[in-house]
Amino acid sequence: MENTKSEKPWGGRFEQATAASVEAFTESISYDKRLYRYDIEGSKAHAAMLAANKLLSQDELTSIVDGLSAIEARIEEGTFSFKSELEDIHMNIEHALIGAIGPAGAKLHSARSRNDQIALDLRLYLRDQCDRLMALLDDARRAFVVLARKYMGKVMPGYTHLQRAQPVLIAHHMMAYYEMFGRDKERIADCRKRINILPLGTAAMAGTGLPIDREMVAELLHFDAVTANSMDTSGDRDFAIEFVSCCTMIQLHLSRLSEELVIWSSQEFSFVQIADKFCTGSSIMPQKKNPDIPELIRGKSGRVVGSLMSLITLMKGLPLTYNRDLQEDKEPVFDAVDTVSASLAIMAEMLGNLEFNTERMEDATKTGFITATDLADYLVLHDVPFRDAHGIVGRAVASCIEKGCELTDLSLEEMREFSPIIDKTVFAVLSVEGSVNSRKSIGGTASLRVEEAVRTAEKHMGIGE
Repeated sequence: MENTKSEKPWGGRFEQATAASVEAFTESISYDKRLYRYDIEGSKAHAAMLAANKLLSQDELTSIVDGLSAIEARIEEGTFSFKSELEDIHMNIEHALIGAIGPAGAKLHSARSRNDQIALDLRLYLRDQCDRLMALLDDARRAFVVLARKYMGKVMPGYTHLQRAQPVLIAHHMMAYYEMFGRDKERIADCRKRINILPLGTAAMAGTGLPIDREMVAELLHFDAVTANSMDTSGDRDFAIEFVSCCTMIQLHLSRLSEELVIWSSQEFSFVQIADKFCTGSSIMPQKKNPDIPELIRGKSGRVVGSLMSLITLMKGLPLTYNRDLQEDKEPVFDAVDTVSASLAIMAEMLGNLEFNTERMEDATKTGFITATDLADYLVLHDVPFRDAHGIVGRAVASCIEKGCELTDLSLEEMREFSPIIDKTVFAVLSVEGSVNSRKSIGGTASLRVEEAVRTAEKHMGIGE
């Protein structure tokens, strides 16, 4: 039986070295090494604060900062050797620092714990990812505005229950996604506010008895404030759950868009052409052109939803304060970040190469009684109660189905059989163009409203400047 005394930084209380199986099971360096830049940034700020409070000399501070910079350079060059027996990114960097500069490096951990250190690293990381996601969301939103401008005035069927409902402008449909991803950006920006609170200085869970200045560290690291309760801070991952929740909404919206692109690119619809470079073929059917990118984005929504569920389940039963369970927070966060970022980037690129089959889309507005609601509105304007108007139009549609024709195929005399109020002005109302341009309410699909929306978006996104 191995009796070698533990050499871990926390090993003073232990008589035996950690089993190799335990080291393999508990290590996190294999995935949290991506936090190295934030761990070093936080350590430099912490060191500066320690020196300002006489817990480090200026020479020690210089040695620490220079040593950390050298370690960062080695990591970026790929010459740094991460060791699983050192468990995590914090201990790998601290071990290397002590090896490089000696006792000064061992002073760096004064007034902090790995508990508040990882909370800091994760917040710094997520703050950057918020900024990155907002930029990617803007790229996608810009692509929708460009498509809206390109196809301004062109019509398509709008759907409810995946049944043709009312005619709309293609631009109006594109601007719906502009609004959708705009809300995603607002959510990320709001989430960033709660991420940008400094946890460092709360130590393990009760604060520290050493003289420190948390506000100084917050200023150095550009945090808006410091956390107010050390116990809450130690075990808090609300900010991570909120971030991944925002990611989930983004991916769900990408999935909805992907579903439409898959449907629209089918031969049954033939509404869009996805560029060949974003599609693949079949290994057995030579005629196939498969919309793999939208399908993969749609499929990857399950990963992001899974990451959210993983974090929620992780946190649901944890007592205050820190528990080792929290080591499991990073992989779901990283996977959500990677999946959503990649999906947004390739979607924006694909949208920039999308072509709409406008003739096919316009033809689709000529069947399915798509202006039936306009006939009901026409009757309402002639003082017919809407419920009565609804019944009149329903009977007219039923008659057309029996005859195998559309409402626009009926003569004036046939129309008047359903209501004597109807006159020759009804045919302008029943046209697709008349239907679209009658929807002048704020947020409607009328050309003037959509033009206003696109112009506002172009100005906001800096398009055409």
